[in-house]
Amino acid sequence: MSATGLEVFDSTLQKTSLWLNDLMMEMGWKDRHKAYSTLRAVLHVLRDRLMVDEAVDLGAQLPMLVRGFYYEGWRPAGKPLKYRHKEEFLNYVTEKYRGLEGTEQERAVSAVFKVLSKHVTGGEIEEVRNQLPEEVRALWP
Repeated sequence: MSATGLEVFDSTLQKTSLWLNDLMMEMGWKDRHKAYSTLRAVLHVLRDRLMVDEAVDLGAQLPMLVRGFYYEGWRPAGKPLKYRHKEEFLNYVTEKYRGLEGTEQERAVSAVFKVLSKHVTGGEIEEVRNQLPEEVRALWP
């Protein structure tokens, strides 16, 4: 039986839950809200570092619900942000979600990147990675 009465909604709920479960398993977390908040923060910071066309290409491969919070609040004017260092990326993630302890920031970003690599096509991941500074690319598993 359908949870929502619409297959498209049931499907995106199931896919989003799978993404969150993968992130929680990677991090050893039991807190779904923390997983959601981390996924959202990292996706926002990643999106804002990509050329607009590439940000849209990545968004097209996300489950509908994830795509919704990926685009939430996006203002493409003035993008991409031009930082070059891993610490800047991590600082932006912390600004978006303060629930990560300093010691888990890098691990959490790498875990989100791993989830993306698992669920997004390899060609798209390669295009995204190529637009990131070397220090940020190093966080990709």
